[in-house]
Amino acid sequence: MVFYFTSNVVSPPYTIYMGKDKYENEDLIKYGWPEDVWFHVDKLSSAHVYLRLQKGQTIDDVPKDVLTDCAQLVKGNSIQGSKMNNINVVYTPWANLKKTADMDVGQIGFHRQKEVKSVIVEKKANEILNRLEKTRDERFPDLAAEKETRDREERNEKKAQIQEMKKREKEEVKKKKEMEDLRSYSSLMQAGNMSSNQDGNDSDEFM
Repeated sequence: MVFYFTSNVVSPPYTIYMGKDKYENEDLIKYGWPEDVWFHVDKLSSAHVYLRLQKGQTIDDVPKDVLTDCAQLVKGNSIQGSKMNNINVVYTPWANLKKTADMDVGQIGFHRQKEVKSVIVEKKANEILNRLEKTRDERFPDLAAEKETRDREERNEKKAQIQEMKKREKEEVKKKKEMEDLRSYSSLMQAGNMSSNQDGNDSDEFM
């Protein structure tokens, strides 16, 4: 089961989701999207929360209020962290998550530590958690199928972009050829390169 929440503090709203337990989290790690940002309480057990960005956005584009929603959600779903003040929440792009065969279920590492950001959460904000809770939707998604659909759409978009680029290049070559032909024709039409019946080559008289 996956829990979906809506962060509607900005427009358009953002989707936040997390697995019910560590086994669902394993699937989320495996079938995440490049647009996803992962959140977790640093050095403590907590839920794995994911934020789905708008297409074309990066982790630096996450609105401050949406970042606060995600940080509060992981804090509120940490047995230890929910009772502590000034906890550190780490977050990073999904693509930076590293999972190896020797790791326990739910355990995760990073490919590049420099891509891991953090935010301090002073205390639990019940008003934020209550607002998010009202938007909660419990689903049993086919994560593998959703990921394949998303990847196929991206492949089709890239293919269309390549085709459009080739079309423009072909048009540019054609336009360039037409301009070269026009310049060549103009050169031939210059007076010095033209012949006339005054050159003595043609005559209306017959022998």
